[in-house]
Amino acid sequence: MPSAPEHPSPSAAGHPRSAREQHQITPETRLVVTVLVVAAFVVILNETIMNVALQRLMGELHVDAPTVQWLATAFMLTMSVVIPTTGFLLQRLSLRTVYILAMGLFSAGTLLAAVSPGFGILLLARVVQASGTAIMMPLLMTSVLNLIPIPRRGQVMGTVSIVISVAPALGPTISGLILQYFSWRFMFLAVLPIAVAALLFGAAKLPATSDGERPVLDVLSALLSVPAFGGVVYGLSQIGGDGTGGLGPVVPLAVGGVALVLFVLRQLALQRSGSPLLDLRAFTYPMYTIATALLMVGMMALFGVVILLPLYLQELRGLDTLGTGLLLLPGGLVMGLLAPTVGKWFDRVGPVPLTVTGTSLITAVLVALAFLRPDTSVWFAMGLHVVLSMGLSLLFTPTFTSGLNPLPPRLYSHGSAILNTLQQVAGAAGTALLVAVMAGTARGAAASMPAPEAAMAGFRAAFLVAAAAGVAAIVLAAFLRNRTPDDSGTPDEHGRGAPDLLAPVNPEIASSH
Repeated sequence: MPSAPEHPSPSAAGHPRSAREQHQITPETRLVVTVLVVAAFVVILNETIMNVALQRLMGELHVDAPTVQWLATAFMLTMSVVIPTTGFLLQRLSLRTVYILAMGLFSAGTLLAAVSPGFGILLLARVVQASGTAIMMPLLMTSVLNLIPIPRRGQVMGTVSIVISVAPALGPTISGLILQYFSWRFMFLAVLPIAVAALLFGAAKLPATSDGERPVLDVLSALLSVPAFGGVVYGLSQIGGDGTGGLGPVVPLAVGGVALVLFVLRQLALQRSGSPLLDLRAFTYPMYTIATALLMVGMMALFGVVILLPLYLQELRGLDTLGTGLLLLPGGLVMGLLAPTVGKWFDRVGPVPLTVTGTSLITAVLVALAFLRPDTSVWFAMGLHVVLSMGLSLLFTPTFTSGLNPLPPRLYSHGSAILNTLQQVAGAAGTALLVAVMAGTARGAAASMPAPEAAMAGFRAAFLVAAAAGVAAIVLAAFLRNRTPDDSGTPDEHGRGAPDLLAPVNPEIASSH
């Protein structure tokens, strides 16, 4: 039997409520989550909105391809460096303060990008935008964990997964439409009013109290996190590229690997004697570890396909950027429409039926993509992408929820930060691996077959490697279970010193599936 909660809610202290009442989501809670979801959708949408604009920016800003690519690379690097600090920020500051910081940075960066006179200022603007973006996703996840009773988390996490999966998919489509008729500056001008409105509304409505611990920032950990995560992500992003005249992948990966080892050792030491920047004790919860590994494998496959499928449609099927974006739009819409329903299913049946089905669909689509031909109908490719999106919907919501549910409140912010950091690393690794396989295979085949067939051989090899990752995901999905702090089997489960950012509901009121 679970022990009594150490921090009962006010209602529990006086008049006990029924289980149904305890599981209700109040209007105030719905408002907070809605504000955070809308804000997160806007900032995550912005992450991929630049991808199809790089070609035009080369001409208008008079820069070459390796230089303009830094608009995407710098954004990704900033994300990978800032996200590890969010666990500290969420414990140290109130929800409102962290939200204002995130949306203030994003809004300032968006305004700066819209009025930037040249490439240097635009690059700086992207870094400022990325700093705000990096804070939003851990903020959203931590807030959901603090606010939502465990029996209702699947449904709410379904909404959160729309932000994670649909917003990046819609970015290229929206930017393609804007670029078709307007200047590239309108990509930022269109977003700016929404960002500012979300900033002002959230600043007025979100709670400003923080009753948790106030940890001290470990400067050494913060310094080590920059080369650790930044070096690894940058090094991975350079694998299989055409080269930028820089260091290439070897030096950043070596420096990043050494710094990452030192960072981990530092966190383990601080867990015994101080306040770690990232509390790695989240990995002592088996379901969190399995879910993290599953999400990393899934993100590797997803990010690779996000790169490879548009390349196939443009290089071998002759579609322009707008046509490619529109063709991939139905998949993004299906993912968004299905996600809340998947969350409800998760609350009823648990993760395994959903995640095994989802990973099986993903793997089957990846195998099918490997057998595309230069003359394959684009409608068939669109159908495969829709099925892939269905599989991703079945994977993401149950995996996020099952991974975070076992954590006690004191690890909510750290667990969210670790999960988001490793997603960035996995996305960079998946892109690097699949692009390297595609480019290497195509170069090797070019000597013995026509260019279209050689290119297709490269795509085929890359999709098969992604399918192998899909098989690994199926295996991991079979071991996933939905645990709560009551039955995870780890001592000190009740979150002593938990950051009470949102006056959290008692997380122990539910049974697991």
